[in-house]
Amino acid sequence: MSNTATGRPQDRSWYEIRLQGRLDSRWSVWFDGLTLTAGADGTTTIRGPVVDQAALHGLLQGLRDLGLPLISVAQVEPDPASHPNTEDPRTSNTGDKP
Repeated sequence: MSNTATGRPQDRSWYEIRLQGRLDSRWSVWFDGLTLTAGADGTTTIRGPVVDQAALHGLLQGLRDLGLPLISVAQVEPDPASHPNTEDPRTSNTGDKP
């Protein structure tokens, strides 16, 4: 991963954090830039970019303070919708249409 002049990584890593229990949509403000999704199984999934490891640890500490059991934390690929100008050349339809 390359660094900018400030020493920070240029690309944020994306994470998916699953919790046992439900968080109302009103909590989305607290998780700036992350999406909250309620699962039918009584879980909440928080997904999105995290600036660095310190921010991830801060996020996990805040979740701990809410008292919801942590199910999993995983680094994931960014959502394609978050990079609208990036196309996978293998799926690009640039040829002539029949």
